[in-house]
Amino acid sequence: MASNRVLSYFISLRMKKSNIFFMALTTVLCSCSYLLGNWKLATTATDFRRSTPCNIHSNATSAIRTQTPLDFNPHHVSDDLVNALPVAREKHIPPCIPKFTEYTPCEDVDRSLKFDRERLVYRERHCPEKSEVLKCRIPAPYGYRQPFRWPGSRDAAWYANVPHKHLTVEKAGQNWVRFKGDRFTFPGGGTMFPNGAGVYIDDIGKLINLRDGSIRTAIDTGCGVASLGAYLLSRNILTMSFAPKDTHIAQVQFALERGVPALIGILASIRLPYPSRAFDMAHCSRCLIPWGQYDGLYLIEVDRVLRPGGYWILSGPPINWERHWKGWDKTAEQFKGEQDLIERVAKSLCWKKLIQKDDIAIWQKPTNHAHCKINRKVFKKPQFCQDQDPDMAWYTKLETCLTPLPDVSNIRETSGGGPVAKWPQRLTLTPPRIISGSVGEITEEVFINDTNLWRTRLSYYKTLDQQLAEKGRYRNLLDMNSYLGGFAAALVVDKDPVWVMNIVPVESNVNTLGVIYERGLIGTYQNWCEAMSTYPRTYDFIHADAIFSLYKDRCEMEDILLEMDRILRPQGSVIIRDDVDFLVNAKTIADELKWETRLVDHEEGPLVREKLLIATKQYWTAPAPTQNQ
Repeated sequence: MASNRVLSYFISLRMKKSNIFFMALTTVLCSCSYLLGNWKLATTATDFRRSTPCNIHSNATSAIRTQTPLDFNPHHVSDDLVNALPVAREKHIPPCIPKFTEYTPCEDVDRSLKFDRERLVYRERHCPEKSEVLKCRIPAPYGYRQPFRWPGSRDAAWYANVPHKHLTVEKAGQNWVRFKGDRFTFPGGGTMFPNGAGVYIDDIGKLINLRDGSIRTAIDTGCGVASLGAYLLSRNILTMSFAPKDTHIAQVQFALERGVPALIGILASIRLPYPSRAFDMAHCSRCLIPWGQYDGLYLIEVDRVLRPGGYWILSGPPINWERHWKGWDKTAEQFKGEQDLIERVAKSLCWKKLIQKDDIAIWQKPTNHAHCKINRKVFKKPQFCQDQDPDMAWYTKLETCLTPLPDVSNIRETSGGGPVAKWPQRLTLTPPRIISGSVGEITEEVFINDTNLWRTRLSYYKTLDQQLAEKGRYRNLLDMNSYLGGFAAALVVDKDPVWVMNIVPVESNVNTLGVIYERGLIGTYQNWCEAMSTYPRTYDFIHADAIFSLYKDRCEMEDILLEMDRILRPQGSVIIRDDVDFLVNAKTIADELKWETRLVDHEEGPLVREKLLIATKQYWTAPAPTQNQ
């Protein structure tokens, strides 16, 4: 034990001596470093003093002596930055000059004159080249006001919003539109229904059933100011109205200002931008389309977009020519020849003429083509189309061949997966195209899950956008990438008094627009690298799901956002959902458009990469006409 104590004592003593040695060595080294540094500094200062002249009037010393004192105050403050930002943004995306308040890039009248007049090809879509695309913000006309809310907007619009009185003179006797004070009023008249669209619809309702929900979607060719569509909308029938831009000044623009679904368009050389079997009813009231000419080409196109069992309604020349021909611009023989030609084309399409009463004639498309295939031995034309996608309708040329309906197992069966359910049940029931398996890999389960998903998303949207939550604030919405129409369907279920223009981009992996129509909704095809066939300030609200992901490397994000700005009304809102990287860039451009913007998290929380960009377009107009431009 004693030896252990001695050993421990000896080790402890050795450690203490080592610590003292290291401490002493550290002290010596630090002192040497300090003395060496101090000596170096003193030498440098002496050299500096020796190298500096003593003459106080020398240039170098004078420069030192007269130098401005250091200023530690800030020279760039946040207030200056805020004031500078709008100027910088104006230079990047400036407002367009006032003459562009009604600019519709793909239906520009001056550009159209370069194209063929035959069959009115020059009135079709002709979009500007990339170098011609405007990089400026389309102004609202001076004095622009928020439109009346629906249903008030059906009957009235502010003059400042559509400053054109041409139709009040040209159609004065037909009650299309009237002007008084600061507004237009729309009595609901038309060329063939001077007593009003309501009375006219009642007359049609006596011939076919417009009340039981079997007719939900309609197309009105040569729509005028879309009074038919406006009054059908009040009866739960959604009508896609269209007319060319320059037939009557501002006709489609009036329709849109009223809050009625409409597009600029014409039957000429390309298909209408809708899928096959889309509409329950097609209508023409003195629309001046030569239905019997060109081997029935235009009636063949109507047949393509009519669902099995759908109706075609024609009023005006040549219907009831026996009574009206003296007031029209042709002889009785000419009108009789025109009607006979229409009757022959309709029979060749296997349509059945249901009735003709007074000025209205109605035909019905067959529910399948079982008989029609047999009678091709009688009707040599048109033959059935071969190896053609009936739903392809974006710059697709019209052909004089009959679009075949899907095959059926027996003569009583309705083509396309069975009859479409009546409204409103058809909104949420699985559409026939999905049941029949003709829409890619979309199954009934996918459809149900998508429907439920958009109900959840709509509820979340309404917590983010108070205007969307306020029923009646918006009348018309645009969904730029609709998929199955779930967003529009959720709005209907939530009893919002709106309609939605559902867009299926032509670049989508699967064409779902036919499904949207089978749900009782409406829409069109669109390539978002081009402008839409509509006037500025068409929509109160725009929804865009994964648009920038879809169009990555296809066209510039700035051009897509500029088009959204063009067709969105002042004080209208936008909700864009996409990957956060896209939305960060989109927000920068949206700020340059002078939108109020904010990025928010996905409805499932902050860990999801997909985010939402919420934006509101600010109110601004072109300067007063007397003001210097």
